[in-house]
Amino acid sequence: MGLLYFGQSDAYQKTGCYNLCSGFIQTNNKYAIGGSFSPTSQMDGTQYEFTILIWKDPRGGDWWMQLNGELIGYWPSVLFTHLRRSASEIQWGGEIVNRGTHGQHTTTQMGSGRFSREWFGKASYIRKIETVDAHNTLRTPDIYTGYQQNCYDILSDLDNGGWGRYFFFGGPGRNKDCQ
Repeated sequence: MGLLYFGQSDAYQKTGCYNLCSGFIQTNNKYAIGGSFSPTSQMDGTQYEFTILIWKDPRGGDWWMQLNGELIGYWPSVLFTHLRRSASEIQWGGEIVNRGTHGQHTTTQMGSGRFSREWFGKASYIRKIETVDAHNTLRTPDIYTGYQQNCYDILSDLDNGGWGRYFFFGGPGRNKDCQ
């Protein structure tokens, strides 16, 4: 399982990168940004999870990342124009790059490569989704899903006790129903 982070200072206008972006200051080398975790979840077997928390330090304005309870590093406030005060939108999920040739969709899997309807033990999921408001209070967000097709899908806007707000997502990429 790899980590994917967007480092963008101008809302996708001219900047942006994946994984260890220029300007991110890593303060802990226990995890490699963009690397993989071990062990990994097994289909219909043991599922492994990790917890990520990203927040804005109200004193210095830097955006910090915590992984599995440990501070990993931060994006200095000077990197941002649109995020100087706060974030107006937060996105969770999967992303693929489609560089398909000859009009065909890529065979790149999203998540485990299984559709959301296959549920726990097969499809990828994100759970206990929360945001931090201006008063540093955790809030459960509304979730909007606008992307569904025969290559990938999402089953969302679910809320269930210990799982909090969650959704399942993924797909195999090009298949007989998605060319």
